[in-house]
Amino acid sequence: MRKRFHTIALIGKYQSAEVRALLLKLAHLLRERNLTPLLDTDTARNIGHTHLLSTDLVQIGQQADLAIIVGGDGTMLNIARQLSGSNVPLLGINQGRLGFLTDISAKQTDKVVNAILDGEYDIERRFLLDVTIKRGRHKLYHGCALNDVTLNRGSSGRLIEYEIEVDGHYVYCQRSDGVVVATPTGSTAYALSAGGPILHPSLSAVAIVPICPHTLTDRPIVINSAAHIRILLNSGDGAVVHVDGQIHLDVVDGDCLFIHRSRHMVTFLHPKGTNHYDTLREKLHWGQKL
Repeated sequence: MRKRFHTIALIGKYQSAEVRALLLKLAHLLRERNLTPLLDTDTARNIGHTHLLSTDLVQIGQQADLAIIVGGDGTMLNIARQLSGSNVPLLGINQGRLGFLTDISAKQTDKVVNAILDGEYDIERRFLLDVTIKRGRHKLYHGCALNDVTLNRGSSGRLIEYEIEVDGHYVYCQRSDGVVVATPTGSTAYALSAGGPILHPSLSAVAIVPICPHTLTDRPIVINSAAHIRILLNSGDGAVVHVDGQIHLDVVDGDCLFIHRSRHMVTFLHPKGTNHYDTLREKLHWGQKL
């Protein structure tokens, strides 16, 4: 039996007139169906409508039955990480560019949202990566990534050198611009631009993709998502770690990244009949004549 929704969070990309109008339209739609719209605090402040119920993301994770995200994939990545410890499913309406995660067009909002509220939807669960950065025994950072974790040269312009181990087994020592560790969700992001493979979202796998390696033989590798990855920065003046391209941390020689599959999952709702290959053709323009 399909889950019935009662309290629905509305979260939008900030500083956008188009998003503001769409959020208010969604709030009206929900009220017409005798459902409770619940804005997150920042969204309410930015659209200037405090007469609607609002609360922080922690409370949304406890109270909402569904969260509708209006914006681009960046907005969805940010919210997905913050709600990953809850069981709140996410629905994305695209007001960005590509929209792999926010896959509903603004023009389809009324039709698709009403159908989903009627129980007509597909469910998809995706895993995240648990990320820890250590400097000796000191923990610099701990968090999660839905797309990817990237170690790169930063603004120095010099190659960095790092070592990778998987489940305690030495893989290689590499000099390059950096390396991307990507989930299937992130395989269509930076990893794809760096020459990595596209992983189907149903795969329990992670791609390790070097960025411009200083060698003729190094290639991306795909490993089981249950594996534990350790990356040691040997040499990298100005090197930076990026988490989903949104969290940025400076690292120095000797720092270690520890990456493995998170115990948390993110649940996405899609319109009935959504197909990953259709999405790839549309977003990546496969088969179109130039």
